[in-house]
Formats: sequence, C-alpha cells, structure tokens
Amino acid sequence: MKVFFTVLICKLLRFVGRLIGKGSSFPGQIALKICPDILSRVELPEFIIAVTGSNGKTSTVEMIAHILMKNCKTVSWNREGSNQIEGVTTLVLGSSTLSGKVKSDILLIESDERFARYTFKYIKPTHYVITNLYRDQLTRNGHPEWVYDAIADSIYDGTQLILNADDPLVSRFGIGRENVVWFGADKLSTDTENLVSAYNDGAYCPVCKAPMTYSTYHYNHIGHFQCTKCGYKRSDTAYTITAVDLDNGVMEIDGKYKISLALKSLYNIYNILSAYTVARIVGIDGAEIARDMGDYVLKNGRVITFELGNRTGTLLTSKHENSISYDQSLRVASAYKDGCDVLIIVDAVSRKYFTSDVSWLWDIDFDMLNSPNVGEIVLAGKYVNDLGMRFSFTDIPSDKIKLFEDIPEAVDYLDNGSGRYIYAITCFSDKGKFLAKVKGE
Repeated sequence: MKVFFTVLICKLLRFVGRLIGKGSSFPGQIALKICPDILSRVELPEFIIAVTGSNGKTSTVEMIAHILMKNCKTVSWNREGSNQIEGVTTLVLGSSTLSGKVKSDILLIESDERFARYTFKYIKPTHYVITNLYRDQLTRNGHPEWVYDAIADSIYDGTQLILNADDPLVSRFGIGRENVVWFGADKLSTDTENLVSAYNDGAYCPVCKAPMTYSTYHYNHIGHFQCTKCGYKRSDTAYTITAVDLDNGVMEIDGKYKISLALKSLYNIYNILSAYTVARIVGIDGAEIARDMGDYVLKNGRVITFELGNRTGTLLTSKHENSISYDQSLRVASAYKDGCDVLIIVDAVSRKYFTSDVSWLWDIDFDMLNSPNVGEIVLAGKYVNDLGMRFSFTDIPSDKIKLFEDIPEAVDYLDNGSGRYIYAITCFSDKGKFLAKVKGE
C-alpha cells in the first residue's frame, strides 16, 4: 500500500505541476519524504541507461530517446532535464503503474554528475554513459577530479560503462574494468597539433600526475593522449568518428555512416556519437541511426533560431561557469564564413546560488572571435564590465566591441545594425531575457 500511495501522490503532483508549468522535481521530493527507499521498491525494465558528465547530458539523452522511439522502443526519460534524485524519482514514478512497475522498454536517465551517487544507490544502470569532465561551476563542483570521485561512487559491478576515450579523466573510469565500450574520434581535419585553449587540463596524467603528450587535439584537452611515465593512454574505440566536414555540415561514423549536421560543432558530433553508441549497443542498425539523426534539431532549447528586424540569427545556449561550453559556441560563430555579429550576455551567473564569481570568464578563449568572419561584438548584462575587462586582454580591436548593461538596449542596437547574421551566446538563466526581445522559431 505504501508503494501505491507514494506513486499515486507523485502522479497527482506531477499532473498539477504540468498544468502550471512546474513540478519536474517537487513530486519526487514529496515521494522521497513519504517513502525514502521508493526507488528500490519499483519494478524496472531490462534496459536502464544512464548519462552523466559535465556537458552534453541533456542533448545526448534527447538524441538517444529520439533514435530509440523511432525504432519502436518505448522510453521513459527525463525530458525536462531535472537530473537530481528528486527529478529522477518524478520520472520513475510518473512512468510507473500504481503498483510500481515502469511501463516502458527502456528507462533513460540523465543524472547530475555530483548527485549520481545518490540516484544510483537504488537504481543500478545496465549501461552508463560518461560524456566528459570539464571545469564546470567551480563554486559548486570544485575541481573536475573531485567530480570524478563523486561519479566513481555511483559505478557498480555489472554496469557496462560507455566512455569517451578522448577525455583523459573520463577514460580513467575504465582502468581495471572489462565491461567497457569506448567511443571517440580518429584524427580529424579540424584537429590541431598544439593545444588551442586558454588553459591546459590535459597537461598532467590523471593517474600518476606525470606530464602527458598528445599526438592530436580535437578541442581543448580532448584528443589522443599518452602519459610519458606510466603509459596511460587513449583506448582504442569501438564506435568512432572517422571524418568530419564542418563547412558542409557532415560527419562520418565507423567509416561508412554519414550524418548531416543541423549544428556544425565539434561539441555536437560527440553528443551524436554518444547517442549512436548507445543505440548500437541496444541493437539498432547503424544505417538506421544515421537516417534518424540526419539534420536532427534539438528540442531542448539549447539551439534556437530567431529573427530580429530584417536580421536572422542563432541563439547558442552555453553554460555559465563552463569555459569549454563557451569555447564551442565561440568556435561556431568564428567559423561562420558569411560573416556575423556576436552578442554575449552575462546577467545572472547561476539560477541556484549567487556568488557573483566571474573568474571563469578568464578560462574562455575569447580570442577565437578575432576572426575576419566576425564583425561587431556586443557585450551585455549585469556583468558587462567584467566581460569588457576580459576582452581588453584579447587581441580583438576595441572598436569592434560594444558594451551595454541593459539587455534590451543591446538588442535594439543590433536591430539597427548591419544585415549580418547574429550569434547570441548566453546561458539558461539569461536566454529568456534575450528571446523576449526577438522572434523565435
């Protein structure tokens, strides 16, 4: 009866929450107060696929769900992106019968990397994807190696790990484990021989702390690495990006499956590869996956096209306090060969806490915007002066940079500007302030 009552209350609260546009985590929070071990009492499906990491969790989970459902699998997944234990509890109970049996073929869980140890205390994933580990929300997460330890506590015997072989810290999870599937990229035409980043988190081996070398860099510290002392190195991959042409928006997986890209970003191709890997493991044919993913546009609001007067543009939702997320958005803008203006908004550092810490701005490689493809650079928001100070340490000519503390004023300035394409780069907290002033698609 306790399971019945807990599931019923959760479902009722979820229904009410959806009516008012809220409630992705609150129903689970109440359910856990009623029955703290409710997740151990439900009957779970054969496949429990978990995804965690610093970046790309929500997009990867959405793409996995898209492929699986296109191939007639029923999937329960936290499409709202609520990824701590309360949100996961809402997902599981909301997808269950009143007797506590999950009704789908596959339970697909996005988990916050810090809180995975709590979520998976009761739910043991059959397959566990770890996308990457980067500097992310340092006031909350500390160092990536601290987050590594938090994730390590969520891994149990019997779970198949699906790891990014090109991330040296993520790869460490595979040491001493046999049941590991590796995904990654061959040397690509977009690679560099030397590090292109404001900092180097791949300088030292995560195992023995000796210096590491790279034969190629995909982006930042993601690439083909090897320790100079203990021999720790990138593992061979079972599923591989074998070629990419960002100019024409095409990637190739396993030497034969070509996927056209709606977003021409190295970041995006790793999310696609993660989803492809999971789908192949579940048993879906590679050619079918490629068809399903061709020109797929994410529905999670990370990438939004818009109109501003007679101008068009793309909003790239990046994570504040996450320099690699910003770097990838800047890379997309700087590569736009038809010419573009760039808007960067930092108005609220976080939705959950208020430290006013902007030290992370110094980890972002803003010099990428010193490109002939980029016209004006408009900085806006409460922290515009901090942005301006950071830009003063780049080689970008100062006359290309405009500062507006008021976001509507910055948007009006762009509305009266040239006809160039616009890339707007900001975070989840601030994107609504921009979208309120433009016509979104």
